[in-house]
Amino acid sequence: MRTPLFQLAERRTDLRTEVLGGVTTFATMAYIIVVNPAILAFAGFPAGPATVATIVVAAFGSIAMGLYANRPIGVAPYMGENAFVAFSLAAMGIAWPQMLGAVFVSGLAFLLFTLLGVRAWLAAAISSSLKHSFAVGIGLFLALIGLYQTGVVTSAAAGLPPEALVGPGGLLRAPDVPLKIGDVAAPTSLLAIFGFLLMAVLMQRRVRGAILLAVATTALLGSLLGHGEAPRGIVALPFTGEWSLAPLFLKLDVPGVLRLSFLPVLLTLFLMGLLDTLGSLVGVGAAGGMLDEKGELPEIEKPMVVDAVSCTLAGLVGTTTSGAYIESASGIREGARTGLAAVTTGGLFLLSLFFIPLIEPLQKLSYAYSPALVMVGLLMVSSVREIDFEDLTELVPSFVTILMMVFTYNIANGLTAGLTVYPLIKVAAGRGREVKPGAWALGALCASYYLFGLPH
Repeated sequence: MRTPLFQLAERRTDLRTEVLGGVTTFATMAYIIVVNPAILAFAGFPAGPATVATIVVAAFGSIAMGLYANRPIGVAPYMGENAFVAFSLAAMGIAWPQMLGAVFVSGLAFLLFTLLGVRAWLAAAISSSLKHSFAVGIGLFLALIGLYQTGVVTSAAAGLPPEALVGPGGLLRAPDVPLKIGDVAAPTSLLAIFGFLLMAVLMQRRVRGAILLAVATTALLGSLLGHGEAPRGIVALPFTGEWSLAPLFLKLDVPGVLRLSFLPVLLTLFLMGLLDTLGSLVGVGAAGGMLDEKGELPEIEKPMVVDAVSCTLAGLVGTTTSGAYIESASGIREGARTGLAAVTTGGLFLLSLFFIPLIEPLQKLSYAYSPALVMVGLLMVSSVREIDFEDLTELVPSFVTILMMVFTYNIANGLTAGLTVYPLIKVAAGRGREVKPGAWALGALCASYYLFGLPH
């Protein structure tokens, strides 16, 4: 007898519950349609095509997760990875075709390592404290970007006369303090603060789609006060005109990233995607009671394969590393237990392709979408509770990771620093046996980042 596609009866659920769960998951993660293209615009990605690419990858990944892995988990471009690409890589002078090439190659590495079982081996080699420090560091990094975009935080050089910034020989002098508080009384700053507080209240009240609702409400209020524009339309045909994928589709530069100087970039994208995927899968699995007695998600390879293929597709169509979204836990709380929920989420992403003109103005209003960066950062920082503060051999590498990510304004610097320090401090403390072979391999790769003068 043929097994039903989604096994609704076996998982004690029904059609209505699964569809409701899928709609809920879409509502909680739909903010990515606004935020991801807005972030990528800083790296030169054209907004219209980047929006379409974001939606296409989210739709494909979510539907594939439902049909192939039969899990109620939505897929979309990751927060954190998009900031790494748009800010860290752009600061290194890397053009967006090479950024897409790096995303594509890292996706292929995901797929290969997943099929060979190496991905899980590497993940198991990284200590729990270090994994959570990555989340904390990326969260603070996102929050800093959000605060800077809102104007609440700004450069210490802002507002100073030119002569105050000129040093001996006419060279630009670095300010003694790199950052300072911005003009918090400015209307856009006040709107951003309002948006963040509204987001917090809605989330506390467990309102579905709290982040997206707060972004839209703040944008509407700002527009009424003269700080935005009304949508030029409501519906439009996707893949045509300014919503064409042509400017980004297959424009990736793969040969340009296959060299030693790109090793840290590829390693960072690989590890960020690896840890995000594992964290999200285990997190939503726990929310839905899907973990086994060992605390592991059964058949985890299937959703990992979906993540890997989605990431590869992301590089081809023009967006950043994609994978399972922790926001899927909201749909699971509504009772979703099968892939039908993920297919519903993916179908709603497809539907949103026709309403891009309604979304587009939000991407130009930093005071509206930047609070979402701060809120996502806040949620990620909660991982600090899982860092072992009693064991210095765990705390020091974790602290180094967080410090280097935030204060060098580069996620790769923090990730590689933490992985390099970890085995060294374990050996120095006489506990080298605790270091797994995979950690030594990662530490050696990360050390090359500094030995060959590659950090930025």
